[in-house]
Amino acid sequence: MPKTRSQKEVMLKKLEEQVSQAKSTIFVRQDGLSAGEEVELRKALRTENVEYAVVKKTLLTKALSAAGVEKDDVKTFTGTVAAAFGSEDEVAPAKVLQVFRKQHDAVKFLGGLVNGSFMNEKETAAFAMLPSKKELLGQLVSVVSGPLRGLASVLQGNLRNVVYALKAIQEQKS
Repeated sequence: MPKTRSQKEVMLKKLEEQVSQAKSTIFVRQDGLSAGEEVELRKALRTENVEYAVVKKTLLTKALSAAGVEKDDVKTFTGTVAAAFGSEDEVAPAKVLQVFRKQHDAVKFLGGLVNGSFMNEKETAAFAMLPSKKELLGQLVSVVSGPLRGLASVLQGNLRNVVYALKAIQEQKS
């Protein structure tokens, strides 16, 4: 049964909110997924606090233009289009979809939207290869703490040498 105009307006409002609040939005073509595979995908996305919805291309075009993104690329999307909205980590939706895409050939990147700039499918695939925010923070901590660890080791070495010298003097006197 077709949706009424008021139902479509409600769907458009919700989609506009999701697009405007998300740090990143990844668009995928997911034709050919079974119901079980789709449940598996939704569960994987939910663990990363990513919203996922199948969207109509016309509503998506209107939602993007309302968010200030004018892109004709949406008209070139083929098949059933789904969107993953990441509100916490920009890379999380792309990473989860990339992992799922390796296991299921039915999922294809169509494009993405990160902080208001539109990416095509190749840019989205490259974006999915970036480290997540948690991984980047871990790398930063490692880089910052490395020299501090080295300094602490050098200072401990001098103290150790003083203790060895004192012990040698004690043994020499006794």
